[in-house]
Amino acid sequence: MRRLLAAAAALLLVSGAAGSAAAAAPGGRPLSAAASVQVPAGVTAGAAVFDRQTGTFTEQLNTSARFRSASVVKLLLALDFLWDRGPDYTVPAADRALLEPMLRSSDDDAASHYWEVNGGSAIITRMVRNLGLTDTNPPPVGYEGYWGYVSLSARDTVKIYRYLLDTAPAPVRDFVMGNLRQSTRCAADHFDQHFGIAGAFEKPWAVKQGWSGSYEKGTCGTGGAASASRSAAQAPAPAPADDVNLSLPALHSTGTVGAGDRYIVAVFTLHPAGTSYGKAYTDIGRLTRSLNLPGAARPAGWWYGTWSDHVNVRRDPSTQNAPMTQLPAGVEVLVGCQKRGQKVDVPPYSNDWWAYLPQYGGWISNIYISSPDNRLPDVKDC
Repeated sequence: MRRLLAAAAALLLVSGAAGSAAAAAPGGRPLSAAASVQVPAGVTAGAAVFDRQTGTFTEQLNTSARFRSASVVKLLLALDFLWDRGPDYTVPAADRALLEPMLRSSDDDAASHYWEVNGGSAIITRMVRNLGLTDTNPPPVGYEGYWGYVSLSARDTVKIYRYLLDTAPAPVRDFVMGNLRQSTRCAADHFDQHFGIAGAFEKPWAVKQGWSGSYEKGTCGTGGAASASRSAAQAPAPAPADDVNLSLPALHSTGTVGAGDRYIVAVFTLHPAGTSYGKAYTDIGRLTRSLNLPGAARPAGWWYGTWSDHVNVRRDPSTQNAPMTQLPAGVEVLVGCQKRGQKVDVPPYSNDWWAYLPQYGGWISNIYISSPDNRLPDVKDC
């Protein structure tokens, strides 16, 4: 009964979403192009897509709205460190050991180090002046030590990437963007950070993500769970400052998509109190898939909801080997194909069908996919 109820709820959720299994043609592409950004119910969003090839925006939604940055501010920490270093500057090994995981795996300890040694809020003041940002502010009074409370907007984020791609010295561009292209699925705090851009589009892409809130523990990878909230980035929330909400669960996806970094994409979202990480992950994914990026490659497959906590992703369709990682609870996943494998029992149910998840490079039992049948009706066999 639990599985049937979960499946029914998830199928209702999936059937109403753009880019979902129910609304997608074979290959996972929408049956018709999205007329505008599709924001899931209850989500507050700001989004922008800038086409560097045409010099125009293809999407603009609440572009000046300010959101607490969470880890997106790490772009500014890196740029501040690299500012005016000269064309022949080589990043010392000790700093590479901090900057690379900060940009690739969103390491909070590295961000806290640069925040402390380079002046805290003064970093933001410098970057606002140097980059001509209009909506970016330091953390509010009394919370100067919390870099995750820096406020950013979608349009300012586009400016940051335009500087990186079009104006920054080549060594700066190559260092920062090169690390963003190597974004790890599992962040340093064991949260799965390949939501938004990383799930909605095929490579090449480069991403810097952000998340903040009292989410359940991160379970990505095999190193165990991390704390429920990003303590280095978030203190007990004060009252909103300058209309910036500092308490609701946040999930942001920023970066570039396409050959030559054609598209700059910035998506900022807030979710209702108590939203799970898997639900927020699913909602920002649906929003990002609805964005208009003409010609950008989208992954082939079928989007399906999942149910249960700590669903293991396996290297083959069996439980014999240790899991590669675990899914965020209840997250929507892209299914590439399916095949029969080891039978899995979750009484009173049994299922020997397994789904291949191309974005994870692994398998989950169909028993955890929100579908009434053991074999997914519209998914091809592997």
